Amino acid sequence: MNRLLVSACLSLLICCSSVVSAELSVASLFSDHMVMQRGQPFKIWGWAEPGTQVSVTINAESVSATASATGRWSATVDPPATAGPHTMKVSSDESSIEIADILVGEVWLCSGQSNMAMTVNRAKDYEAERGTADLPQIRMFKVSSGHALTPQDKCAGTWTVCSPDTVGGFSATAYFFGRRLHKDLDVPIGLINSSVGGTSVESWTSLSAQSKVAAIRPRLEAWQQSDGEFDEQKAQAAFAKAMQRWTKNAKAARDAGNKPPRKPKLAARPRQDRNYPSNLFNGKIHPLIGFSIRGAVWYQGENSSGRGFAHLYGRQLTTLIRDWRQRWASDFPFAWVQLPNYRAAQKEPVETNGWTLVQEGMLKTLDEPATGMAITLDVGEARDIHPKDKQSVGFRLAQWALASVYGADLIPMGPVYREHAITDGRVTIAFDHAQGLTSATDTVKGFAICGADRKFVWADARIDGDKVIVSSPDVPQPVSVRYAWAANPIFSLYNEAGIPASPFRTDDWDEQGQ
Repeated sequence: MNRLLVSACLSLLICCSSVVSAELSVASLFSDHMVMQRGQPFKIWGWAEPGTQVSVTINAESVSATASATGRWSATVDPPATAGPHTMKVSSDESSIEIADILVGEVWLCSGQSNMAMTVNRAKDYEAERGTADLPQIRMFKVSSGHALTPQDKCAGTWTVCSPDTVGGFSATAYFFGRRLHKDLDVPIGLINSSVGGTSVESWTSLSAQSKVAAIRPRLEAWQQSDGEFDEQKAQAAFAKAMQRWTKNAKAARDAGNKPPRKPKLAARPRQDRNYPSNLFNGKIHPLIGFSIRGAVWYQGENSSGRGFAHLYGRQLTTLIRDWRQRWASDFPFAWVQLPNYRAAQKEPVETNGWTLVQEGMLKTLDEPATGMAITLDVGEARDIHPKDKQSVGFRLAQWALASVYGADLIPMGPVYREHAITDGRVTIAFDHAQGLTSATDTVKGFAICGADRKFVWADARIDGDKVIVSSPDVPQPVSVRYAWAANPIFSLYNEAGIPASPFRTDDWDEQGQ
């Protein structure tokens, strides 16, 4: 068995075998201002002395539970039919806990890296957004605990009520997503924000799930190798030299009236790093498992685009989705933000790199049931990996949710490639979600075409209903077409919802883009 998996399993067994002795308590998710998912059985859990009888009461309903030998108890209640506010009481013979200002509505788990973590006060038009944020039926729970080497049962965090004074600290993507849902559905919205900047997809997925997927094993083995090769003495020596250089350079910068360079950090053993496989899952997702949610939204991929394994991203994201769903015992809806345009503008007809391969992996993951994707090809910034237009990102995630989860008469996302046919030197591309297919430029731009030599040239393209017909006089026998195939591509296609088409290619050639 993989040594990574063995280590994690042994640690988990040690943790689980310990009997907990504790006063009556509940998980941090169950606290003042929380939002309960409507229309689903609601599980609440906590800890007490083994054998303690615990009663959970909300409105007129009361259920009981008994703390197990490890001190954990759980109970399930039916959420009230009205939005609230409600009060819940958790009690035993010796103590009680009261949870106040509970609302009942729609709850979404929002996770990923820095673009999910990025707050409203860093997004565009913050002052204007702050002025309209008196929305007390929107609440956010922020998981403040860090990563962990073994799966954790508890995490730190609190529910915060949205207001002009608090909205600045909300995840911008999650907030703008939730705000549109609140406006259109007219129900309370709970947003669980579990995100960390600069993190990889494998850190957010359980090790046991990843270890079962042969395609992902090279990524796990690379982590295992780097951990085995780590030399703590060499790391200490390198850090000492780096600090000497930094001290000298920082003094020179201050003397010149400039900002000093960033202080170096001591390299940690890889298995202790937050990006090590499953470490963020252990600390920031595992404690949430069982809390009733409608679905999840995900904004990550930047960190996975430049590590030599971008071509695996589709398999990794698919594994994450299946893993989370299995643990929640629910095929809940799941959507993500496709990476936006970034870096230098496209010059060549095709520019394969890690960014494009992560975008493609995200596109291919739409094969999973009950999934969606916010296409953001037009809202990125060439020189900023943290684009400020999170309003469009949240709006498009909500567009998918309203259409696909809540049944609104909306186009759920931008056009996505479905199939193609080659006839008489022309390639006809068919799309899903292509109602009102149009070009934002006078001519349809962004398409490249090649023959058997695999040398792409810019193509001529025209829209025909929900299809695009692509050709080139320089490629009489076309083999493949690619569209918007670059980190910051040329593109033109939109549907009538005003959402751009996803980058795609019709071939499946093995490319790693590094």
